Amino acid sequence: MRRVTLFVNGTSKNGKVVAVYGTLSDLLSVASNKLGIKAASLYNGKGGLIDDIALIRDDDVLYVSEGEPFIDPQNEAKVASSQHGAHTDWLTLNIGGRPFTTTRSNVLCQPLCLLPDVWGNTQDEHGAYLIDRSPEYFEPILNYLRHGQLIINEGINIRGVLEEARFFGIEQLAEQLEVAIKNTQPPEDHSPISRKEFVRFLLATPTKSELRCQGLNFSGADLSRLDLRYINFKMANLSRCNLTHANLCCSNLERADLSGANLDGANLQGVKMLCSNAEGASLRGCNFEDPSGLKANLEGANLKGVDMEGSQMTGINLRVATLKNAKLKNCNLRGATLAGTDLENCDLSGCDLQEANLRGSNVKGAIFEEMLTPLHMSQSVR
Repeated sequence: MRRVTLFVNGTSKNGKVVAVYGTLSDLLSVASNKLGIKAASLYNGKGGLIDDIALIRDDDVLYVSEGEPFIDPQNEAKVASSQHGAHTDWLTLNIGGRPFTTTRSNVLCQPLCLLPDVWGNTQDEHGAYLIDRSPEYFEPILNYLRHGQLIINEGINIRGVLEEARFFGIEQLAEQLEVAIKNTQPPEDHSPISRKEFVRFLLATPTKSELRCQGLNFSGADLSRLDLRYINFKMANLSRCNLTHANLCCSNLERADLSGANLDGANLQGVKMLCSNAEGASLRGCNFEDPSGLKANLEGANLKGVDMEGSQMTGINLRVATLKNAKLKNCNLRGATLAGTDLENCDLSGCDLQEANLRGSNVKGAIFEEMLTPLHMSQSVR
C-alpha cells in the first residue's frame, strides 16, 4: 500500500496523509473529503500534472487543485510577507549579507538611493531588500538616520563610512565625516627639536654612523659642546642655533640655514657647507684644518657679515662664496681657495694668505693690513 501527503495547491500547511488505491478519480474523491475542496487536479512538488495513478510513488507530496494552475508553495511566505508589509512601516535591508531592520520613515526622508525601488526590489528568501554594500560601514549611517547623531564604534575606519555616505548621497552626513577626519589628523609639527630630544638620538647612534637630520628644524636649539661628527644636516634649519665648541668634524651642512648661529670654537674639520647660509653667524676661533689633509668645503656659501676672526682655515675651499663685510682678522688662510669669492669690505688684517688663490675675487674695500706674508699680484690676477 502506498501513502501520500496531500496539500491544497499553493500551501504547505494542514496536509493530510491518505492511502492510494483504485483509480485517479478515487484519489481525487478522497482528497476532496479530506481537504474540504472540490479536487480536480493533482501536481507534484515541481508543478508536474499527474494524469495517471501509476505515476504516484510511496510518500510523495502532492498538491490538490480545484482546476487552477500549480502555485509554488515556496511563494507563500513571500506573498504573506508582502501582504503584511503593505500594512506596516517596517522594512528589512540585506546589506552585504547582513540584515538591518528599520522603519520606512527613516529612509523615505533620505535620498532616493536608500529606497528599495532604486535597487529593483531584489529580495532574498526572507523578503529583505538586497544591497551590495559593506554592512560594517552602513551601520553608523543607519544609526545616524535613526537619531541624527554620528556615532562610530572603535575599530571602524571613518573613511569607509564616508565613502558609504557619499554612495548613498547623504551629503549632510558626508560633510560631518569630512570634518571629523580633518580633526583626527595630527597637526603639522614644525616646532624645533630640543637639546634633550636630540641627545636621545645621539646616545642611540654609533659615533661614526651617519645620523639623518636632513631638513630637520633645530632653530634656536642649544647644541653646544655636543659630538656631532658625521651627521647629515643637509638643508636643516640651524638658524640662531648655539653650536659653540661643538664637534662638527666631517658633518654635512650643505644648503643648511646657519644664519645668526653661534659656532665659536667649533671643530669644523672636513665639514661640507656648500651653498649654506651662514649670514651674520659667528665662527670665531673655529678649526677647519684637518691634519690628515681633508679640506673643508664652503664653496658658494653665503657668509655675509660673519665673524671668523682667529680661525684656522688652511686649504679651505671658499670658491665663489660671499664674504662681504666679513671679519677674517688673524685667520690662517694658507693655500685657501678664494677664486671668485666676494671679499668686498672684508677685514683680512693679520691673515696668512700664503699660496692662497684669490684669482677673480672681488677685493673692493678689503683691508689687508699687518699681513703675515706679502700678497703677490699673481695670487689675485688671472
